[in-house]
Amino acid sequence: MKDIKELTKEELIELLTDASKNWLAHDGLWFQAVENKFGIESALELDRKAWEKFTVIEAKRILKRLDIKPGGGIQALIQALQFRLYAHINIQEVTEASEKHCVFRMNHCRVQEARKRKGLPDFPCKSVGIVEYSGFAKTIDPRIKTRCLICPPDPHPDDVWCAWEFTLEL
Repeated sequence: MKDIKELTKEELIELLTDASKNWLAHDGLWFQAVENKFGIESALELDRKAWEKFTVIEAKRILKRLDIKPGGGIQALIQALQFRLYAHINIQEVTEASEKHCVFRMNHCRVQEARKRKGLPDFPCKSVGIVEYSGFAKTIDPRIKTRCLICPPDPHPDDVWCAWEFTLEL
């Protein structure tokens, strides 16, 4: 029987991927339970409240792990986005980047693609995403402003589920 300290780098990465999938599965199951009992609007409202706190916790832990001080600007945000739980299970990219601006895109989203496979409509995550990405970016650097470019229920191209613009305001 293996101890976690005996796992190889590859096994630890697989464990991290599994943990990320488990986190996302729990999030989805929680949402569905709330939706089934109280309806979609109440579930979205409670989801926004949960993300408002979770995204800050996640960002602070990433900053600490990477030894980045808050206020690191767009480059710190780009690096931190690579260490979110989503980054291990979704395909994402930064398509534009400068010292004062970047565009982040979620190209493959496990949640949306699972719904698509089941013949369900896109999950309307825009209101939650605004809270999530704005809170994450502001935790990395309070000067960063977030703007949603596209996110369901908005129409979107087949190769992008959502896109977010981050601008450093001096």
